[in-house]
Amino acid sequence: MKAETKERLDGLLRDFEDLGSRLVGYPCNQDFDYSALLPFLGYVANNVGDPFHDSNFQVNTHEMEREVIDFFADVMHLPRDEAWGYVTSGGTEGNMYGLYMGREIFPDGVVYFSQDTHYSVVKILRVLKARNIMIKSQENGEIDYDDLRETIRINRDVPVIFMANIGTTMKGAIDDVSKVREILDDLAVTDSYIHADAALSGMILPFVDDPQPYGFDAGFDSVAVSGHKMIGSPLPCGVALTKAEYVARIARSIEYVGVLDTTLTGSRNALTPLMMWYALRERGFEGYREAVAGSLEVAEYAVARFNDSGIPAWRNRNSVTVVFSKPSARVVRKWQLAPYEDIAHLIAMPHVTRETVDAVVDDCLEGERGK
Repeated sequence: MKAETKERLDGLLRDFEDLGSRLVGYPCNQDFDYSALLPFLGYVANNVGDPFHDSNFQVNTHEMEREVIDFFADVMHLPRDEAWGYVTSGGTEGNMYGLYMGREIFPDGVVYFSQDTHYSVVKILRVLKARNIMIKSQENGEIDYDDLRETIRINRDVPVIFMANIGTTMKGAIDDVSKVREILDDLAVTDSYIHADAALSGMILPFVDDPQPYGFDAGFDSVAVSGHKMIGSPLPCGVALTKAEYVARIARSIEYVGVLDTTLTGSRNALTPLMMWYALRERGFEGYREAVAGSLEVAEYAVARFNDSGIPAWRNRNSVTVVFSKPSARVVRKWQLAPYEDIAHLIAMPHVTRETVDAVVDDCLEGERGK
């Protein structure tokens, strides 16, 4: 290695070590160790095509990818023999896949989503050229069901494609899918499709004692869950999960690589399915139950610590997202907080401790005194 190259890399590593200790505003879990997988970096691996179909490109991790899909089918209450999915590049691709599937099933459908929906959805809808209507949100970030009902009523002759938030970006709010299904039933809407953005909470709700309605038994037709959030990964990744019967409508055979073309991308990352497989296998269901419980406890501690210090803070039920009054720009930058209008949030991922919370609160108080 050239001396100049090493110097650059050493400097970048020092930056990462420093910044990584102050990453509290974004849902990225740093509590992981994938050193056992380092030997696989020496090979050109590619998960091109459908993970449930043989490929001419045999240096892949399709087998592990299928096991990852099995895990998510189980926690999302979808029988394995009815499930289909693949490991994506992250939540945006997962949401695009779900909305694409809904649009393919109901080409004339209207997509309904709340104003608290992730910013990528508006972009996705432009790409898909899908008709859409934004619905008001409640103060806590949950969708306004009255506005949703009235808007669907006005357009009740058109198929409904509903974009559910299972943990909104800024406030961690969860749309009640059972209420949405009740609205559709009350209005006699027979053609509908529900996609759920469960990027963060998809790895929280399955592990708590009293979850809000979620999963395919609650009404999902597809769901996107992130892998670099609660699971933790050095590379952005996630899962798109839906019903195999839906995917059969869009599949086509590609002779060049000997696979079925059912995913959004062609060549796909083979390392992220391996990482997710390794993490799920090593930690297991009970391990994630323990990790989620710890994160929720730290989130509750953060709410109390902020409020006791005179800084208004709150969180939604079963959420690790702690919302509080936006601090100074210096504090936002130091702790890599996510600001929006007059609020910011801290996300109690497994690597965030009580001591981390104390340091953030102390800096917020110091910022107030410095005004």
